Amino acid sequence: MWKEFVDYLTVDLFGMSGQINDAVNFFIYDTVKIWFLLITIIFAVSFLRTWFNTEYVRAHLQGKPALYGHGAAALFGIITPFCSCSAIPLFLGFIQARIPLGVTFSYLISAPMNNEIAIAMLFSLFGWKVTAIYIGFGLMVAIVGGWVIGKLKMEDQILMDVQPIDAELHADVVKMTFKARAKEAWDYTYDIFKKIYLYVMIGVGVGAWIHGYIPTDFIATYTGEGNPFAVIIAVLMGIPMYSNAAGVMPLVEVLTSKGMLLGTALSFMMAVTALSLPEALILKKIISMKLIGMFFGIVGLGIICIGYLFNFIL
Repeated sequence: MWKEFVDYLTVDLFGMSGQINDAVNFFIYDTVKIWFLLITIIFAVSFLRTWFNTEYVRAHLQGKPALYGHGAAALFGIITPFCSCSAIPLFLGFIQARIPLGVTFSYLISAPMNNEIAIAMLFSLFGWKVTAIYIGFGLMVAIVGGWVIGKLKMEDQILMDVQPIDAELHADVVKMTFKARAKEAWDYTYDIFKKIYLYVMIGVGVGAWIHGYIPTDFIATYTGEGNPFAVIIAVLMGIPMYSNAAGVMPLVEVLTSKGMLLGTALSFMMAVTALSLPEALILKKIISMKLIGMFFGIVGLGIICIGYLFNFIL
């Protein structure tokens, strides 16, 4: 319904068409969508935290092998149909719950890249074999990328205030009234939203401009089959863009039909969905540029390797 309303607003009410309509429509639709997700998810996570001692979850993860948490976070990403920016609220909730930093990044990498929408559309377009390989490689990037970030011990690069461990109760269930829980969750949600809503607008604005004004032919020209650096170029071109799996999948189909190798096209898709300039602008308020650069570098390198492997296998 929201999509139909935005279409009515830009096309019927304001008479927009072509590139300007694509850009403005994208900006309105995604800005409100992400704001809604920010408020809803942060409130939900904050409300749940008033019931349970998050130290219990943290202790549960610490009691398991290191890859257990990364694998669980990556698999959880499959069932959350978020784009790179929409996944940030839950990522933020994990940080506030003091889930290990590397595990939170495994989720942030996996959620936009491996969600069920991408899997369903891949299956419908390219069949089960390509879909299975994509899922396997996508989970590998999320698990290994999060594991590497965790090993770097960069918790000091988190810019948001995180409640100290000693401030939490050590009981499994915290006793509060429903009204008190809701107020505490809302106050926290409002405080976080005030700090990052502008970054959401800036980030989506950049993505909207790229979405409306960068033509498909421009991408295909520089990432054709004869270029040995096609995968690298595809990833570098995909990072500034912003879309979810459903939005970029039709583009992947067009690019492959124009001669781009499937591995190159899928590495482009991974870069667009898992890494984006709008995502970096929003994360800038949460983590340092050093950690953002490390995150983009590790994941980007993993996607490039997978693109070449995909081309070799297929």
